[in-house]
Amino acid sequence: MLLTTKIQSSFIDDECFDVVERKGVGHPDSLADGLAEAVSRQYCLESLERFGVILHHNSDKTALLGGSSRVTFGAGEITRPISALINGRFSSGLGAEKIPVEELIETAARGFLKERLPLLNVERDVVISLRNNPTSSPGHVRSQHNSHNGTRGNWFAPRSLADLPEATHPFSNDTSFGVGYAPLSVCEQVAIGVEQFLNSAEFKNAHPEFGSDIKIMVCRAYRDLNVTFCVPLIALHTPDLQAYIDGKRFLLELVEQRVMEIAPGYRPSLSINTRDDHEKSELYLTAVGTALESGDEGMVGRGNRVSGVISMMRPMSIEGVAGKNPVYHVGKLYNLLAQRVAADIYRMTGCPTTVCLVSQSGRDLSDPWFACVEQARVDCVDEALVRKALEDVLSRVDEVRAKLLDGSLDVC
Repeated sequence: MLLTTKIQSSFIDDECFDVVERKGVGHPDSLADGLAEAVSRQYCLESLERFGVILHHNSDKTALLGGSSRVTFGAGEITRPISALINGRFSSGLGAEKIPVEELIETAARGFLKERLPLLNVERDVVISLRNNPTSSPGHVRSQHNSHNGTRGNWFAPRSLADLPEATHPFSNDTSFGVGYAPLSVCEQVAIGVEQFLNSAEFKNAHPEFGSDIKIMVCRAYRDLNVTFCVPLIALHTPDLQAYIDGKRFLLELVEQRVMEIAPGYRPSLSINTRDDHEKSELYLTAVGTALESGDEGMVGRGNRVSGVISMMRPMSIEGVAGKNPVYHVGKLYNLLAQRVAADIYRMTGCPTTVCLVSQSGRDLSDPWFACVEQARVDCVDEALVRKALEDVLSRVDEVRAKLLDGSLDVC
C-alpha cells in the first residue's frame, strides 16, 4: 500500500458555504438502495446456511418504477402497481445443489417494502421482476492450449468451492476507490438529524399522518442556515385542507426547534413543501407516504452516500454501494472502510480527516493500491498513526461484513 498524507486547506464548517441533501427512508432512491441490499443480504444468508460460503452475486442495478395512486382528503388508494426490477447476477447454486433464487428474492423484496411502507399492500400493489444474467465477466479465454480449469468461466455457476477463490484469499474484484470523512459538518448533522427524527418509530407512532418520503436540503451561507424540506401527508389521516395546513405548520415549528438544538449559534430559516398550491389543491398528499406510488422512480446509487448524505462540497465515490457482494466488492467495502478509518483517526487526533482508498483488480483486499489521508492541521499529520489506523481497520473486514449481514450496518 502506497500511503500519502496531506494537509486540507480548511474544514468545511470554516468555509463560507456548504450544501447537503438527505433522502429519507421512503424516498424512491432510498427504497431502491434498501431493496437491493435486502435482497443481497438474504441471498448471502441463504448461501452461508447451505454452503458455508457466500456465492457470487450482485443486485446493485435494481430499479423501482412508480405506480399510480388516487388521493382525496380522508382516503387514498393505489390504482396501478409499483414495479420492482431486480437487475443483477446470481449464482443458481453450488454444483448440483441449487438455491431457489426467484423465490428467495421475491420474499426478501416484499418483506422489505412491507417494512418500509406499512400502508402498501405488497401482495396486490407490487410486481416483482427478476432479471438475472449469470454470465461471467470477461476473463475466460477458450483455446486449444488451456485445460479450462480456471474459475473465471464458472464465476456464476461454481462447480465446487474451488471456484470461489475469495473464500480463502479475499481480493479486490475491481479497480475503484472509496472515500470517507469525519466529523460531519453542521449541514450534514442537521440533514441527518431532522430526517431521522421525522422518520423515527416514536414520531411515526405519535403522528401517523406523515409519510416517510422526506427530502431535506440544507444550505449554509456563513452562519445562516437555510433548510428546505418536503414531507408527504397521508390522505387517510388528513380529513381536509385545514388539517394539511396545520400539519405543515406543526412540522415547521418542530423542525426549527430541532435545528436549533443540533446547530446552536446558527440562524435558521425553514421552508416546507414549497411546491404546494393550496388554492388549486396541488399538495404533497399521498396514499402510502411516498412519491413512488405516483409515477416517481428509484435507482440504486442515486441515494445517500455511506456518510448518510449527498454532500456537494465533500469528496465522494459514485459507486452504488447497495446490493454489491460484501465479500470482495471494493465499491462497497472500501467506502465503508474509508469511513471507519476517518472516524478512528478523528477520534484519536481531534483533527478533521478525509480518507481515500484505491483498489486494484485482483490485489489483496487488505492491501489497497493507494491510500490518501488528508487532515486539517499540520500538527495532526502522523504517518505512523495513520498507517496503523489503516492497517487495523483493513485487518477487520470480517467485522464490517458481519454487520452488513445482521443488518446493523446501514449502507443507505
